[in-house]
Order: sequence, then structure tokens, then C-alpha cells
Amino acid sequence: MRLLEALTDKPAGAAALPVAGIFAEITAGLANGNDLETLLSSFLAPLLRLAGAQAGAVRTLTEDGQRMQLVGAIGLPPEVVAAEQLVDRHCGYCGIAADTDTLTWGTDLRGCARRCAAMYFGQSCQRVLAVPLRHRDTVLGIYTLFFGAGGELGPDVEAVLRSIGELLGLALHNARLERENLRATVMNERQLLAGEVHDAVAQTLAYMKMRLPLLQDAMLQHDDERSMKYFGDVKRAVGEAHASLREILTHFRTRIDPQGLLHALRGIAGGFLDRTGIALEFDCRATDLRLSVEQEVQVFLIVQEALANIAKHSLARQARLAIVQTPQQIEIVVEDDGSGMAAMALVSHQSASGSQSHFGTEIMQERAQRLGGSVQLSEREGGGTRVRLTLPVQRSEGMP
Repeated sequence: MRLLEALTDKPAGAAALPVAGIFAEITAGLANGNDLETLLSSFLAPLLRLAGAQAGAVRTLTEDGQRMQLVGAIGLPPEVVAAEQLVDRHCGYCGIAADTDTLTWGTDLRGCARRCAAMYFGQSCQRVLAVPLRHRDTVLGIYTLFFGAGGELGPDVEAVLRSIGELLGLALHNARLERENLRATVMNERQLLAGEVHDAVAQTLAYMKMRLPLLQDAMLQHDDERSMKYFGDVKRAVGEAHASLREILTHFRTRIDPQGLLHALRGIAGGFLDRTGIALEFDCRATDLRLSVEQEVQVFLIVQEALANIAKHSLARQARLAIVQTPQQIEIVVEDDGSGMAAMALVSHQSASGSQSHFGTEIMQERAQRLGGSVQLSEREGGGTRVRLTLPVQRSEGMP
């Protein structure tokens, strides 16, 4: 904002009114989250009017920094646009501007003309100005203005063009950060999915693979008793793999209830007895958890995994889901009156041979850590198992 005020508070001149409008449009476009390439292209026309140029182009550097990609052009012949789609970073005056991080004027356009058969660069265009789009000391793109004879700009207009280049460079930098964050998020989700598939499906398939040769030998020896035993083992393993895969797909397709996390958890609790035969008490002492949508999804998946473990492994008759919120933290407890930690350890050990699926505690812990919290697994007083999720309360500015 200080940059905009400094520019628009200058003494009135030919560029004063367009500058204010251009900066206002750029700020509005960034605030609205417009597509960056569309945003960069949309400012070519007002920049041409501001500078009195006949044509213009905007390019961004590729992620490796070695080439420049054309993302928008005005006033250039189709042959030129086609030839300029992807050029070397050091090409012509654009390359000089990218390498030196300075506004670069040029009049010898033979290098540009050699790129295609069009005569535009040799006749109509007499001068070119390349302006870097930079953030701090890094050039992220170039916009280029093409002039006819006598194309001269005053120092005030050049300063405005340089400032606009810095603002659009900041936009490019932020867009790249968003892409990197998205890539990291996707990789984390893929890692979680790979862990789920490995633990819940791959080990079961490995167990089936070991059982099939035994089944084949028993069948070749006409040993009906052994054949039926191994057939039963394979059949159960197929059922477990199918159920685990359906559970994984359900988890990764989950979208939080439009009415929020508490409503979603209340819905799970309401149908738990019908689905599992285990009575589930829902004890909620919170009214508004103040979590983002992504945080609500992660908490929901943790609770869903804990309840799935009770249904599959605990042999419980009663279970409880409790939610308590204090000024410092949110605590969610899922507990049951089942067979407890000893049985859990036995099943976890058996999962290594592929005969059972795991409890998913590592995945629950990973999800909790992403929220800045933790998951603790312990014996429940009186028998059974207790899963305790704690996460810090996110305070908004101005809150006591």
C-alpha cells in the first residue's frame, strides 16, 4: 500500500490517473484470487496505453529458470506469437533484463526477427523495452513493450513500470509458494494413502500369496481337510482385504458435514449401535470448536479410525466418545470396555504376518501432529482401551 500511495500521490501528470487505476486493478485481482496468467495478461492493455506502446508480451520463467514461457500478448502477429511461446532465458533483450534485473531498451531487433518470417520486427517495430518481474533479488518473469519510431518514456513512467513489475513479481512469487505448498500437501496425502494400503491391504495379500501354494499342494494330494482349511484362510483374507479397501476409500472420500464437525460426530454416534452392535455414548461438552474445514476433516478421520478399531478388534459392549474444550486445548476421548491393550498388542503382532489389519495408530498420530496435537493410547480404567486426542486451541487476534 505504501508503494501505491507514493505513486498516486505524485504531482499530476499524464500517467497519474492510469497508474492509480492499474494498481487498483492489480490489487483487486490478487485479492480475488484470479488465475495468475490471466491476471498478467489482463494488464498488458493498460500498460500499453500507459507507455504508448504498439504491442506487448508477458513471459514467466520456467521453474528451472532456464527458459521463458509466453503467457500473454497483444498486437503481435500470430506467427510471432507462435514462435515466441518458449525461448531461452538469455534470449535477446528479454534475456538481458532477466540476467541484469534492470529495465532494458533495445533497437537492434534482428535477433528477434530471425525467430520467424514475419517482418513486424524489421519494419513496424523500432524499439523494445523489457521490464523484469522480480521479487527481491529474483527475476520471475518479463513483460516486453514494443514501440514504433520515436518511442520515448520519461523517468517517471519508467519508475512506474518498474514498480508494477515488482508488484507482479510478488504475485508470481506467491503463486509459486502456493504451488509448492499444494505439491507438499499432495505428497503427504499420497504417503498417508500408501501407508493405509500397505498396512491394511498389502500385508493381507502377502498372507494370501503364502497360503495359495499350500492350498494347491493339498488339492493335488486330494487332501480335502487341508484343502478346506487353506481355502477358508484365503476366503477370510479376501474378505478382510475387501473390507479394508472399502474403508480406505471411504476415509479418503470423506468430506466434512456441511453443518460442522460436531454434527458429523453426533451422526456417527447415532448410527454406531446399528452398524456394529456396540452401544456408543456421545458426551459433548463443547459448542464451537473454532476449527478450519481442513482441521475438522483431520479430526473426523482420527475419530473415525478410533471407532473403526473398536468395531473390528475390541470385542466391546459399550463405548464412549467424549469432547471437552478448555481455553487451552480441545480433548477428544474414544474409549471402550473391550479386551484392552493386551489384545491390541496381539492383533498388531499378528498383522505383521498379514492375518489381521493394524489399528492405524501411527496414521492417527501423523494426522494429529499435522494439527499441532497428539494421540495417546492407553488402558481404560476398569478394562478396555482409551484413545485421547488433544490439540491446542487456535486463538484469533483480539481474543482474550
